Amino acid sequence: MSAHPLRSTRALQVAIVAPTFGILGGHAVLAGRLVDAWRNDSDVDAWLVPINPPPVHPLRFALRIKYVRTVVTQLTYWPLLLREIPKADVVHVFSASYSAFVLSALPAIVVARAFNRPVVLNYHSGEAADHLRRSRLARAVLRSVERIVVPSAFLADVFREHGLDAAIVPNVVDGARFAYREREPLRPRILSTRNLTYPYNVACTLRAFRLIQDARPDATLTIVGAGGEERPLRQLAADLGLTGVEFAGRVDPDSIHRCYAEHDIYLQSPDIDNMPLSVLEAFASGLPLVSTNAGGVPTILQDGTHGLLAPVGDHQALADCVLRLLADPDRARQLASAAHLTCQRYQWPVVRMQWLDAYRGAMLARTSQAPAVNSRTS
Repeated sequence: MSAHPLRSTRALQVAIVAPTFGILGGHAVLAGRLVDAWRNDSDVDAWLVPINPPPVHPLRFALRIKYVRTVVTQLTYWPLLLREIPKADVVHVFSASYSAFVLSALPAIVVARAFNRPVVLNYHSGEAADHLRRSRLARAVLRSVERIVVPSAFLADVFREHGLDAAIVPNVVDGARFAYREREPLRPRILSTRNLTYPYNVACTLRAFRLIQDARPDATLTIVGAGGEERPLRQLAADLGLTGVEFAGRVDPDSIHRCYAEHDIYLQSPDIDNMPLSVLEAFASGLPLVSTNAGGVPTILQDGTHGLLAPVGDHQALADCVLRLLADPDRARQLASAAHLTCQRYQWPVVRMQWLDAYRGAMLARTSQAPAVNSRTS
């Protein structure tokens, strides 16, 4: 994606400040899909302002050096913000927690303020409760922006506990690309698409698969994702004596729908989560789903209606859930069908209007110089 495509003067100009695919994670995928969705739209012209812009060539060696990489990135990021944000009518800032908030979201908000541009702060992090409790700076910054947008009722409740109002605009799933298919027959071909890092606890998935494979020796597990825990996870798979496990590595977001199409059950075991795009992709693709009940997952996946939930960290319960699906394929298909019916609310035509309302509301709040609408208590 280019940082700044040609834009129509008639459309609302929106700078989306977010990571590119150079940073592993859902933010890059979501931002990329959002920029693509707005392309050729008559009302909004959006472009990406990357939080991880590549430095000039002589400094690229520094990206391999911890801490120095952060300094070099900031020296590249701030000038990019100063160049791109003045072109925008609205600044749409993706935000995570802790240091990512300080190093990525905060600079964009500061520059937007300097140029009197309204900010829509799009917060995605299952660690929001701890972040807001610990960080007075984060709470103060969030009270200053024109709009806070979160993808789930779970996060909206967290923000409300801190006196912050947040609008809910869900993540988008492409129902055409992630095509629904009934699993007939239902085979023990299991898929996981979470990164191999904290807090996704892929080790729990492997331990659950050991119990699944004890009951179903023909079961297979494909793990799509990358991260710093890959080596110990591979060692764990070997120690558990697992067969039929494939570490597929990182898959391009434009191709990952094929992974869902080739499997029959989706399994994940995060310790902390918000509104995982992986769940929506499984819903859209027709995969019966088993997950831990972490964070916001139960707000989109009702246990026994859209899939099966197990306690966080409980690999035995996860395995039992998968085996229940395999033992009752009709029930598994019923769950997958009910989950698929919820996907309408995550389609672009619906979500588009919600984003448009957020952008226009932010502009109105800034133009009228009203008090920040996100704060009920100071």
